[in-house]
Amino acid sequence: MHTQEENFLAIDVGGTHLKIGIVSTKGQVLHFYKEDTKPYREQAAGFPAGFIEAVGKYLDKHPEVQKVGIGLPGLITKDRSTPLEIPAIPSLNGFPLQERLQEAYADKQFFLENDAAAAAIGEYHFGTEKTPEDFLFITMGTGIGSALVLNGQVFKGANGNAMEMGHMLSRGNEGLERLIGRDGILRIKDRMIKGYPDKAGTLRDQPLGTHLLVDTAREGNEVSLMVFEEVGRILGEAIVSTIRLVDVHTVYFGGGISAGLEFMMPALERTIRQYLTTYYVADLRLSKATLENNAGTLGAAALCFLK
Repeated sequence: MHTQEENFLAIDVGGTHLKIGIVSTKGQVLHFYKEDTKPYREQAAGFPAGFIEAVGKYLDKHPEVQKVGIGLPGLITKDRSTPLEIPAIPSLNGFPLQERLQEAYADKQFFLENDAAAAAIGEYHFGTEKTPEDFLFITMGTGIGSALVLNGQVFKGANGNAMEMGHMLSRGNEGLERLIGRDGILRIKDRMIKGYPDKAGTLRDQPLGTHLLVDTAREGNEVSLMVFEEVGRILGEAIVSTIRLVDVHTVYFGGGISAGLEFMMPALERTIRQYLTTYYVADLRLSKATLENNAGTLGAAALCFLK
């Protein structure tokens, strides 16, 4: 952990927006900005050029910043210099992003990481509760992301992109992300509404969305609760396999869909405890990550602690 106070530029890259923060070493978000990435994608020079210009704009605005952390939604090289597979922004694939940023702003340092791994490191450095040295971190949003932290460091695997739980095969040989990413959850909800129309209540008359699902579950809607129960079972099965492989006893959940974690938890815990032995569950801890809406920004900032 750094003892000298400084500010970092933190950038959480998404398919449609950049979330940008100026963050102190103590985890205070001093300034926050949000940029629509559509103009970057549509300009003749493409997204990478627009992104590099945007970084410069914020470095000019905050000249005290010396280090920039960037969380990317996909696979990157083991040396954390080049995006490899960024499904939401394919023009970044193979683009030497760190090198080009360094060329443009030679007096700054740039740190790249997968966004789920960045969120895990953010929880490690800035979480509001004491975080262990070893834990599994799962993000639930549009997709399913995950990271393993061992001895306070992201486990990268042989080539740099270990712990892609979202692409583990699950029920019916479907990827976990397809089953319980945002679209998968909405498919489960559609099926439940058709199967139990008399229990759907207000779900039948409103546009489908995960926020609605959480809100109606809080009101006791039976279909919403059944959806979260099924999601909890599926996720629990994946966690059983993962814990058997990596032998960690703490799991954090982040991302927008984790807002419904309290409704998944009974089925999640029941499934995990059914299939794991006492060795794994005696001190098992399953909890929501503490950084919530700031997870992406603080995670990107925490990358500046890594080197």
